[in-house]
Amino acid sequence: MRTGNPVLKDSTFQAAHKGETMTLSGTVAKIALLFVFLLGTAIYTWYQYSQGVNVTMMILIGAVGGLIFALITAFIPKAAPITAPIYAALEGFFIGGISAFGEMNYPGVVIQAASLTMAVMGVLLVLYATRIIKVTKNFRLMVISATFGILLVYVINLVLNLFFGMQVPYLHSSGPVGIGISLFIVAIAALNLVLDFDFIENGVKRGAPKYMEWYGAFGLMVTLVWLYIEILRLLQKIRR
Repeated sequence: MRTGNPVLKDSTFQAAHKGETMTLSGTVAKIALLFVFLLGTAIYTWYQYSQGVNVTMMILIGAVGGLIFALITAFIPKAAPITAPIYAALEGFFIGGISAFGEMNYPGVVIQAASLTMAVMGVLLVLYATRIIKVTKNFRLMVISATFGILLVYVINLVLNLFFGMQVPYLHSSGPVGIGISLFIVAIAALNLVLDFDFIENGVKRGAPKYMEWYGAFGLMVTLVWLYIEILRLLQKIRR
């Protein structure tokens, strides 16, 4: 039951437990709550930017803090009821800041990116629920391999940028190749949603402990944040 999302893995369901178990409705409720936390801090950051406040520090705190709490949650799933909301709130600072910058340069791009993200999630959820898309072993392997390949490219780009002032060719360019790369990354991010749906469904079927509702919601939120960022990046390339 592998998934391309590094924070969702099969071993999280293997611990013995007693008491209440994970439910689909409970997980959906947790996803909604995480959205509230994320949107709250994102709107706050956007408002501060509109008032002329320098939100660079908010973006840095959101990015670094979000990564720290994501790692904590990934390694300590039982902490998810506490760390997942904190992660969502911190990511809101980051998302709100980069969205404000994007909107300043390309008016209308944020509502387009947000709408496309929700539309992609909705369509894939329907396709998964109706089993038009089936999560097979080969499907998982393809998505996992592509996801970690993308991660490796981003890590290499970060190292090149920090130490040599260089970037991976075409990764951030707005030409046909750069747009094609972004389209591929968006597609892989979207397919990770399907693996997340499958992970949550299997967790419910296997009677995972109640805290896994928060963990499953957190994993889905990680993918949605990635998908939104990549769609926003793609739209900005197209506008350029």
